[in-house]
Amino acid sequence: MEITPLPRLQIFLALLIQLAEPITGMVIYPFITKAVRRTGITGGDEKKTGYYAGILESIFFLAESFTVYHIGRVSDFYGRKPILLIGPLGLSMAMLSFGLSQSFWGMVISRAAMGVFNGNIGVSKTIMAEVTDETNRADAFTLMPIVWTTGSTVGPSIGGILADPATRWPHAFGKLAFFQKYPWFLSCFAAGLFAFTAFVLSSWGLKETLPSKVKQRQNCNTPEAEPLLSNDCETSPAYGSVENRSGDVSEVPPTTRALLADSKLRITLLSMAFLAFTDMSYQVLIPLIYTTSIPVGGLGLSPYQVGLILGIFGFLNGVWNWAVLTKFLKKLGPRTTALVFYSFFLLHFTLLWILRDVVAYVGEVKPLIWALLVFQLFASTVIVTAFNAMHLLVVINAPPNALGSVNGLAQMVSSGTRGLAPVFASSLYSISLESRIAGGHLVEIVLIGVTIVGIYSISWLPR
Repeated sequence: MEITPLPRLQIFLALLIQLAEPITGMVIYPFITKAVRRTGITGGDEKKTGYYAGILESIFFLAESFTVYHIGRVSDFYGRKPILLIGPLGLSMAMLSFGLSQSFWGMVISRAAMGVFNGNIGVSKTIMAEVTDETNRADAFTLMPIVWTTGSTVGPSIGGILADPATRWPHAFGKLAFFQKYPWFLSCFAAGLFAFTAFVLSSWGLKETLPSKVKQRQNCNTPEAEPLLSNDCETSPAYGSVENRSGDVSEVPPTTRALLADSKLRITLLSMAFLAFTDMSYQVLIPLIYTTSIPVGGLGLSPYQVGLILGIFGFLNGVWNWAVLTKFLKKLGPRTTALVFYSFFLLHFTLLWILRDVVAYVGEVKPLIWALLVFQLFASTVIVTAFNAMHLLVVINAPPNALGSVNGLAQMVSSGTRGLAPVFASSLYSISLESRIAGGHLVEIVLIGVTIVGIYSISWLPR
């Protein structure tokens, strides 16, 4: 079968908008513990930091989960482009708001706004599906985990390196009262600038892909440039499967109840929930454990060190995706790929347990600790493979005229569980430190149990 060439500009712009989610979502991770303590909400008790850090991390994904399905549903009726462009514009403003917030609840409101404006992430994935067909879709979807890992690299790196510039570069920023008052603004400004750049470029180059809109466009004879908010008679080329399928697609998408009546889609969404929840719990624990002082039960690293470490992790993720991801997907298929690589979470939580115990015994981060840490990060790179397999399963099980709705449902499930995970994991971590149950390792034990249940769920995915 001849492989259809990928529409590179459309893929690039859709991925650019997707990249804004991990960058803006994770930019706060290296400095979140210090930001929480600076507000004074913990009352000086370091052990309580996890509770409030969890709220900040969770509210982003909870707000996203409340909007993402409705945004996807609206895009099935009114088009992908206008709905998609609202996100990065609002996101850039929300990032500036967070950087200027000095109270904890001000940060919560700004963080929630980021989640709302990231609710268009499902629409960008829908565009990816609509500009591809069965011959090139796996190649296009393989790029999405690379985008996520790139964002997972860039976001924390920006957050760690640019945080508190008045202290880090006293000669350049130390005399500026603004950066003394708003130590996290520079990191947030950089992330917001990226989101705004994505908005500008996509306003110019992104094409409408909703099948019904493409069909209307093909029936119009007036050739004119596509405006920012697309009308029904705009003229622009259709791509990939959109052109092939638009004639066969009913213009009225099925109801939510009709979509959820499909057992294959239900088990796919459940498996997506376990994957997202476990992954987010792990992502949240990393900066908490790394920055908590050694006597309390962590590794005692600085935000700068955490930013560099997470940057290395993202680089390794990118290398993994570029080198072997597509090969595994084509050889094992999406179901087996998801099952095998999700199981690696058992290793990840075990390694966190070992790291904490070794540091507590040694009393400082010595070369052996760094070696264990590097191994832990290297092992973590395979998780993104499970996500890519799950995204493919969602598209495979979606009706062509409801891709926006189904991707919205999948993103709602993913964001909802990602929203619950930070509060769950960070609170459980704080409880572990305070109660010393299982030597302070209650959090690892519980999450290993969650992983085992998730493996069972994924094993029920259709072959």
